[in-house]
Amino acid sequence: MNAILQPWPWYVAGPLIGLTVPIMYLLVNKTFGISSSFRHLNSVCLPKSNLSYFKNNNWRGNTWSFALVAGITAGAFIASQFLSATPVQFLPDSYASFGGVMRLLFGGVLVGFGTRYARGCTSGHTISGIANLQGASVVASIAFFAGGLLMVNVLLPLFGG
Repeated sequence: MNAILQPWPWYVAGPLIGLTVPIMYLLVNKTFGISSSFRHLNSVCLPKSNLSYFKNNNWRGNTWSFALVAGITAGAFIASQFLSATPVQFLPDSYASFGGVMRLLFGGVLVGFGTRYARGCTSGHTISGIANLQGASVVASIAFFAGGLLMVNVLLPLFGG
């Protein structure tokens, strides 16, 4: 049980994450990615939308992505609540204010914009895209990491985070 309660080293977790690519190809003949499920969910919720992005989306053929997101969410909840040696807080206390909520909202909008602009999310590009040797995914992944480094090392300290 101790092996489950502690964080796994990169050389165990990394290959397990990497194995999602061939497993998903073998089981459902799909690539791993999360952002497309948001499009499918919007297509379900907005069936009379005039936006071709939602209107011309075959969400019925992609219902498997809802199960993927539900499984990731359930797995994260189970791991944080029952398989952690120390309690895991959902959000730091600094976000329990109006300013914190505004930062989360602004960050969410930026992530959504970046996901659309890059034509995929970090998991889709970095896990599936690079595994499929897609040049655009390599460039996108480098940009994701550079943006993260810039945020953590420059912008966050600059704005008192």
